[in-house]
Amino acid sequence: MCQRIALGIEYEGTRYCGWQRQAQGYSVQGELEQALSKIAAQPITVQVAGRTDAGVHGFGQVVHFDTPIERPTQAWVLGTNRFLPYDIRVKWMKKVTPQFHARYGAYARRYQYLIYNHSLPPGILRNGISWFPYPLNSQRMNIAAKSLLGEHDFRSFQAAQCQSKTAKRRIYQLQVHQDGHLIVIDIIANAFLYHMVRNITGVLLAIGQQQQPLDWAKTVLLAQDRKQAGITAPASGLYLIDVKYPSHYGLPRPTVLPWFFRSEWQVEPYHIPEPSTNTLSI
Repeated sequence: MCQRIALGIEYEGTRYCGWQRQAQGYSVQGELEQALSKIAAQPITVQVAGRTDAGVHGFGQVVHFDTPIERPTQAWVLGTNRFLPYDIRVKWMKKVTPQFHARYGAYARRYQYLIYNHSLPPGILRNGISWFPYPLNSQRMNIAAKSLLGEHDFRSFQAAQCQSKTAKRRIYQLQVHQDGHLIVIDIIANAFLYHMVRNITGVLLAIGQQQQPLDWAKTVLLAQDRKQAGITAPASGLYLIDVKYPSHYGLPRPTVLPWFFRSEWQVEPYHIPEPSTNTLSI
């Protein structure tokens, strides 16, 4: 009899062609499925909460898979980690009901984009942060970001390769924090389009650099035309921080973020009402 298992995953995306398994190149999905298949002694295929693209990092990623194989929790966590490369780790495991789905069961996702705003590039964090050498006004960025809150058609921030059936998304929270040379764009939405966060970041960077007016983010949004927006920010600064599921599944919550995140930027607290049903198809 098959059982459904959910896993919490953390990874640094620098070396990978993205989450999704590819015919050419290393993917996070491919490495994880290979490791799990060794533990199960049979092929394992996982479903994921969000398919991050090349160079994007995952801190609160969630997957699920079905298997008739019984293994103790330590085998699925510690055992799988033995077969994974150094930059991918399973953080927790939980048996869930057949109704749980890592992708379609999630009703909110949280990303954070990290910018090192300094004339000189970083050394230690060069793969985990985006470097922007020109002065930025984070207050302008934060004010401009508010025009993107709520449910809108975000096709202006949608990459051409995006395969989503609809560009409508709801942004619950979009804030820009600064601490010294570190600027963090913190965004929570029901779901995201391909390159959506990086394209929003590109618009906010232009506003923060005072190359565009404060209302430019709204102008781009209403244009519903990707050509009216700015650059796509580099992948290296982007992290999938958290995925929200209905509480009755009892999934572990991420509690400790990498050391360069300040306490007020931690995963909790933020509250989004749980939907009675999840009807979003992405």
